[in-house]
Amino acid sequence: MILSDKEIKRYLQEGKLKLEPQVEEKNIQAAWIDLKLGNEFRIFKVISTPYIDLKVPVDGYTEVIKISDDEPFILHPGEFVLCCTREYIKIPEDLMGVIDGRSSLGRLGIVVHATAGGIDPGWEGVFTLEVTNVGKMPVSLYPGMKICKLVLHKLSSPAEKPYYKREDAKYYQQTKIEESKIFKEF
Repeated sequence: MILSDKEIKRYLQEGKLKLEPQVEEKNIQAAWIDLKLGNEFRIFKVISTPYIDLKVPVDGYTEVIKISDDEPFILHPGEFVLCCTREYIKIPEDLMGVIDGRSSLGRLGIVVHATAGGIDPGWEGVFTLEVTNVGKMPVSLYPGMKICKLVLHKLSSPAEKPYYKREDAKYYQQTKIEESKIFKEF
């Protein structure tokens, strides 16, 4: 079951679902919450390493760029970046979230969330977004703009092993964009 605006408001009022800064009423839609773009971008560099070995921590492959609210980040055609939501999100054990892109951005060639758009029950942190420009023109992205939507699904019962209880919870309570930690799986 997908939560409606009424249920989203109830979860927020009861403190079961938390977003900081607090979500504005205008950003609660009929079946989702609009999330805003943060000020940090992790861009990928060209390095001399011939390949990425998934068993080894990625080091020096990316660099972080921080910009002010009124400054644009220009995403060029074919470019892939990591960015994050402005909101710090805490999902309760009886919900899971799904991040979805916005149609208005998709019509410009901006794909928001290439792969892992799911948010586990019991997860919290700023959510890392995988953003690509598949269009033919550079596009300016501004911190604080609506970048994606968070759709909340009600579980049939609270999760037995929510994210924060998992031994492999690599991105729990992240407060910034982090590089891949896939090496921890080996």
